[in-house]
Amino acid sequence: MNGSASLEDQLVEARDQDGVLIVRVLHKRLTASTAPLFKTIVTRQVEAGQHHVVLDLAEVDFMDSSALGAVVSCMKSVGSRGTLAISGAHGAVLKLLKLTRLDRVLKLHDTPEQAASAIRQS
Repeated sequence: MNGSASLEDQLVEARDQDGVLIVRVLHKRLTASTAPLFKTIVTRQVEAGQHHVVLDLAEVDFMDSSALGAVVSCMKSVGSRGTLAISGAHGAVLKLLKLTRLDRVLKLHDTPEQAASAIRQS
């Protein structure tokens, strides 16, 4: 490689926090051009055994329907084996989650730490 960060590293930052995978999206816009890679990254982690996941969307200002579909796919990949929560959703992203009623299916939290703590307590 040429030494520059991969597209995957530019898109998300993933870290384990006491058994909960925190996936922080680094792009301001999660759209059809980035949603498939986002979904692949999260799904790969779930298949590797990370069944408790927090999607940190604090940096995301816009999501299109492809991104929404990717979030739903992530939720399905976790399934009944674990928990998927959202943190940091605000503005247009929060409105979209409420409009599609995903806020009723997914737990929304202000910070990834709050989300991880809630998952551990459930």
